[in-house]
Amino acid sequence: MTKVLVLHSVSLVRSALAALLRSEGPFEVTSAGWRTAARQAESLRPDVTVVDLDCPGTTAVLADSRRADGQVLASPSSVLVLASTGAPGSLHRAFRAEARGYVDKDGSPGRLVRAVRKVAAGERFIDASLASAFMEADPVPLSPREVSVLTRAAEGDSIAEIARTLHLASGTVRNYMAAATRKTGARNLIDAIRISRREGWV
Repeated sequence: MTKVLVLHSVSLVRSALAALLRSEGPFEVTSAGWRTAARQAESLRPDVTVVDLDCPGTTAVLADSRRADGQVLASPSSVLVLASTGAPGSLHRAFRAEARGYVDKDGSPGRLVRAVRKVAAGERFIDASLASAFMEADPVPLSPREVSVLTRAAEGDSIAEIARTLHLASGTVRNYMAAATRKTGARNLIDAIRISRREGWV
């Protein structure tokens, strides 16, 4: 029995995805929103974790997938992302985080089922329709840690909150913010967040 965790910010969508997977294969499926995701992941130990790149919170999961704090929801090798061809920056970010599977959200439900089976077997899955988007994606100039800090700043976290969540010193958080601002060519942190959102980096 393949254990699958479906993470999505919209209850109706994650319920529909879970119902689809349960009906199509020997899958033990659990769905969760971001608030309960870490607890569900810890108890379930999923073979595959399905996340939507367009959902708020996904960036933090991908950027911190190697850390041992409460934001770690899956091993990168078990992550399967739902993506669209119009967001090459998000695809590139997921690729840098070493996500194993990439499913086009405009594709057929059968593609998702096949992708889950492939990722569960330790194989890579990339929808052909997303291949050109991968080629078009400009390299993300930010490091994973800079993306993580910028994402939390974009969500309104203070420097102290970011430092506590990521187990960093406040001065280190400020350094990451300054580096991200410089690398994006932004005038200030708010401008860096705007640019990064536009490019799909956070």
